Amino acid sequence: MYGKMHSACLYGIEGVMIGVEIDLSNGLPQTSIIGLPDSAIREAVERVRAAVKNCGYRYPQQRVTVNLAPADLRKEGSAFDLAIALGILTTSGQLLMPAAAEMLLIGELALDGSLRPVTGVLPMVEAARRSGLQRVLVPHGNAAEAALISGMAVYAAGHLRELPQPADKITVSAAGQAEGPVEKSVNPEAAAASAVHPESEPLLPFPVTVMEHKNDSGRSCQPVMALDLEHLRYIPEAYASSAFSPSEGLLKEDYADVLGQSHVKRALTIAAAGMHNIVLVGPPGTGKTMMIKRLPGILQELNDSESLEVTKIFSAAGKLTDTRNGLLRSRPFRAPHHTISAAGLIGGGGIPKPGEVSLAHRGVLFLDELPEFSRNVLEVLRQPLEDSEVTISRARAAFTFPARFLLACSMNPCSCGYLGNAGAQQRCTCSPAKIAQYRAKISGPLLDRIDMQVDVPRPSDWNGQSPALSSAEMRKDVLRAQQFQAERYSKLPISWNSELSGAALRRYAALNKESSILLQGILESLGLSMRAHDRIIKLARTIADLEGAAAISSAHLAEAVQYRNLDRQVVTEELF
Repeated sequence: MYGKMHSACLYGIEGVMIGVEIDLSNGLPQTSIIGLPDSAIREAVERVRAAVKNCGYRYPQQRVTVNLAPADLRKEGSAFDLAIALGILTTSGQLLMPAAAEMLLIGELALDGSLRPVTGVLPMVEAARRSGLQRVLVPHGNAAEAALISGMAVYAAGHLRELPQPADKITVSAAGQAEGPVEKSVNPEAAAASAVHPESEPLLPFPVTVMEHKNDSGRSCQPVMALDLEHLRYIPEAYASSAFSPSEGLLKEDYADVLGQSHVKRALTIAAAGMHNIVLVGPPGTGKTMMIKRLPGILQELNDSESLEVTKIFSAAGKLTDTRNGLLRSRPFRAPHHTISAAGLIGGGGIPKPGEVSLAHRGVLFLDELPEFSRNVLEVLRQPLEDSEVTISRARAAFTFPARFLLACSMNPCSCGYLGNAGAQQRCTCSPAKIAQYRAKISGPLLDRIDMQVDVPRPSDWNGQSPALSSAEMRKDVLRAQQFQAERYSKLPISWNSELSGAALRRYAALNKESSILLQGILESLGLSMRAHDRIIKLARTIADLEGAAAISSAHLAEAVQYRNLDRQVVTEELF
């Protein structure tokens, strides 16, 4: 006897369709799962056996072989439990499931038959839709997430024997033809007794239709139950509205809370408008961390395609905790601790999972106290900063995760933190060698990939007498500049000025003769690389967009060069 169900697993951050094939044959009673399963899948044998028995069904006393196809793909996780259980019940003739050919089954089974949610449902359901399936059955805890994929009918259950319903009795001939329904009366007391004594009659796992089979002689055989899932149809609730409460205005972080630092706010506006990498350098307590944490408040919300992409990553990583408001719309903001490992930052594992750079995709990755991170951890950022993706190779396959993010960092100018501090009370005590050793923790190639290096001095306006620039005003400028970029790159696979390269950079960020001469002189005096040359031009293009200018002028280019503070400081130290 042979049966097949459809399930799925994660491969990186993408869902892959898996065929769960069941074969029952004569032999010693044993169950084996083949197709490169991991330990969690092999242990599904005991979970499924206990769940089937505890729900009043009969586990086949035969040789049971479960094949997970394709067989050359490594599988992991507990999402196959439901497909294996229903596959065994249908193959052994205890259930009929007419919709099995067009339904995806996902869920982990407890020993009592209850269904537990699993991670990565969103990319799995999307893969099922691409393959032509139209329905999906998931645990209650995953229903809202599965419903985020349009075009799929979602059914949710909490238990294998959930919601037993009165059903019609249909006589089915040996040829499989129904001979007419007969209304079946259900005694409530008998139903309650059946729930207490499951051995008397199998408890109905879902709303079912009881079918009575007839053999060729016309005599009735053992009744079979056919699954009818319409009573389990999941209807998404209306997304929760964001009602304003009086305390929200006090808790909301705003750039208006930052005293002074108008030039730093200008730099952050430019960084947000073009998604340029930025590092803030200054003494402790000048507001570096405070300002970067307010950066998501001035960024544009995710569009539909970006939202689905980001939500899939969080689902695959098991960090999609709330789906009541639909797909994620706010840009991610990730701030890992400086003790993070290289695998935690870019991703890793036997079957690699996305790391912080992928969780920050389309958002902000904040590295506070940059020199405190391990040198080898920082060096792994080179590829994602250049290619906007991470490739992790294993013996069997290579996994590629998206990693297009805005890198925002903060650091002190020296180990004591007070180099260049104008205050009389606290002065730098570091020797030149110690300062050089501190800054050497950040390699030149990594620093070269950071577009903006901005000094953050002690604020002069402690009383807040001058009007402070608010997040709303900064966001208005950012959205206007990004609208220019959206129109300019509407026919290109890019969205931001920071993504320009090659011929596109020469076309959309062309310099006039005066600006070219100015930039060439700056490059020679500062000794900048060609990568820094391109990044300065892209930064000038964003500054021009903020000003509403169609072409880059010398003033835009000069302002862009101002934000290469660390490059200028290195040249000054070499001269003096």
